[in-house]
Amino acid sequence: MKPIQRLLSTAALSLTVATAAGCASQPLAAETQALSFPNYIEVRNVEQNVITVQSAETVKVVPDMAQIRFSVTTQEKDAKTCQEKNNEDLTRVIQFLKDFGISAESIQTSNYGMNPIYDWSAGQKITGYEMESALTVSDITIEQTGTLLTACVDAGINNINRVSYFSSQYDACYQEALTKAIASAREKAQAMAEASGCALGAVVHVEEYTDSQELRYNSYSESSRDSGGAAKAAMADMAVEPGQVSIEARICVDFSIN
Repeated sequence: MKPIQRLLSTAALSLTVATAAGCASQPLAAETQALSFPNYIEVRNVEQNVITVQSAETVKVVPDMAQIRFSVTTQEKDAKTCQEKNNEDLTRVIQFLKDFGISAESIQTSNYGMNPIYDWSAGQKITGYEMESALTVSDITIEQTGTLLTACVDAGINNINRVSYFSSQYDACYQEALTKAIASAREKAQAMAEASGCALGAVVHVEEYTDSQELRYNSYSESSRDSGGAAKAAMADMAVEPGQVSIEARICVDFSIN
């Protein structure tokens, strides 16, 4: 039997025995009236005292690799001819990339699309078809990037959709950012503890916010369609400046306090 139940049972038994014995004296009656019992029991869980802080730190690194998204666009009068011509152009581009030194594993055909071309002035009349095939080329060294961008137009690539830069040292840099974030969190917690008159204890919980792999990439240029010699000349003059990639770590830490 639980202690509180034992206490209630004993008290009830005492009252029953007193009544059965005919004890009606005034002092006992006054004592009986003075007895009171709570109509509820409240239980409180006391958790360990903690200070919770959030921290974010960034490590910057110069990229050493690039990823380029190309596309080949073809326009013809009928859908079948458009598809065949686009396939020929795409095959020629893939061979060009391999001859350039890009491995087959780094070349991905990432999108296909064909749409009719309308003449809206003639009442939504279809005048031809346009097909676009996209290629994502990865694992390009920074040294290769400028030369590849210059040479790709002659190979039949008429769209450069995106050039992105990343670092092969991303994982090591992210771990460095995590280490700095932990140190920063401790400094914050120490200041809060001292201001509160407490002693900072050990780490009792650490939570890492979702690591976004998009932070690997730093988008450099936007879509550009070849319109003849002007675009080709612009490519020839293009200088590759990858800048830096910012790698951020964000955490939440609980410290015990005394």
